[in-house]
Amino acid sequence: MTALRVLLALSERGSTTAAAESLHMSQSAVSKQLLTLEGILGAKVFHRQQTGLMPSELGKIYIEQARIAVKAMEDAAFRAARLQADPHRLRLKVLPIFGDRWLLPRIADFNQRYPEIEIQHTTFSATHSPEQPDATFHFGPDPLPGTDTLRMFGQDVFLVCAPAYLERLEGAETIEDFARGTFFEHPGTPLHWAHLAEWHGRPDLQPRNIVRFEYYTLVLRAIILGQGLALVPPQLIENELASGQLVNAGGLSYKSPCSYWFSVPSDRKPSAALVIFRKWLLTQL
Repeated sequence: MTALRVLLALSERGSTTAAAESLHMSQSAVSKQLLTLEGILGAKVFHRQQTGLMPSELGKIYIEQARIAVKAMEDAAFRAARLQADPHRLRLKVLPIFGDRWLLPRIADFNQRYPEIEIQHTTFSATHSPEQPDATFHFGPDPLPGTDTLRMFGQDVFLVCAPAYLERLEGAETIEDFARGTFFEHPGTPLHWAHLAEWHGRPDLQPRNIVRFEYYTLVLRAIILGQGLALVPPQLIENELASGQLVNAGGLSYKSPCSYWFSVPSDRKPSAALVIFRKWLLTQL
């Protein structure tokens, strides 16, 4: 690995002096590593020119592969280090709508109780990143594979709207009445009118108008502004229901196969911070 790092530093810096400075090695040590590598390969990997060291054809091949090898070993070292969990830091993968609507209003209580624990909230959207969360909040019908999972909520789904919109529907009470309205949904979230209609024995019933937003936050914003109806787990709109800003339209609801889950990798010993957080989470459900 030292020889590969020297190879990369020489290709980037163009001289043994500059490479030695970037690697915090002596110039003679860099030269020795280069000679050792060329001895193993049986050919020159650099040609000396007035402008500096230039890779040979063989050197170009090994430089390209050295970048891959060094990156792979760095990633492996990072992942191995992550197995030794930091007892004072907790990295959570959080769905934005869940974080905004349910976790954020409660997390101040955790921070007050356990100020020594640092929590990092992220979406971990880089799929090939070596950095992995300590725990994940996700929404779906099944637990994540390879995890120890806590089912939280989400199976009870309400049809909701603003009181002003309910008045516009002029005394609507049944699912047939509400089909005359405008229905908002997020195509990536499995909370659709068809599920409500099927639950109430009307799989053929379609709303007059369906508006789809790419972000679920816009769905909630639209119904709060009195523009239509949507299907929402009540835990995401607790304040709005309590204040009367939103109401359960006609008392209509259905049981969804999906839930919010809290998942912890089963192949990793949980840190002290994770154990504390999970116990606290149970008090919030």
